[in-house]
Amino acid sequence: MAVYALGDAVPDIDPTAFVHPDATVIGTVTIGPGTTVWPRAVLRGDYGSIVIGARTSIQDGTVIHATEHLGTVIGDDCTVGHLAHLEGCVVEDGALIGSGSIVLHRARIGRGGLVGAGAVVVGGTEVPAGGRALGLPAKVLPGGAPADYAATAAAYVANGERYRKELRRLD
Repeated sequence: MAVYALGDAVPDIDPTAFVHPDATVIGTVTIGPGTTVWPRAVLRGDYGSIVIGARTSIQDGTVIHATEHLGTVIGDDCTVGHLAHLEGCVVEDGALIGSGSIVLHRARIGRGGLVGAGAVVVGGTEVPAGGRALGLPAKVLPGGAPADYAATAAAYVANGERYRKELRRLD
C-alpha cells in the first residue's frame, strides 16, 4: 500500500484495518479498526485532517480530502461508494454515501443518512439523521439508508479480512 508521511504528518492506521496495496494514504489521516480502503482510493490529509471511524468501507476510486480549516470526518459503520468525493464534511455513523456522489465543505450527513449515487451535496447542506440527499444539486428528503444496510456494512469488514489473508500479487 502507498502510505506516506508528509513532513511530520504521519497516517495512523489501526492494525485491523485493511488498506489495499493500490490505495494511497497521505499525511494526517486516521483509519479506525476494521475499516477497509479499496483500490485507487486516495485519502490525502495534506492541508487538514481526515478521520475515518471503525468498520467503514471506502470503496474503489474514492477521493477524500480536507482543507486547511475543514477536516473531513467519516463515522463508524459507513459505506462510501465507488468514485465518491468527500471534502471538508462530516458523515455520521451508519451513513451510506452513493457511488459517484460529491459531498462538499461544511456539509453534514446525519446518522443513518443516505446520499444517492451521483448526487452533489453542496457546501453547508445538512442531511438530518435518517434523511436522504438525492439529485444535482441534492435535495434533502426523508428516508435514509436501507434497513438491511448494517448487514452490508458487516460484509465489507469480512471482505477486508479475506483480502488480508488471501490477496496475492501474480506478476
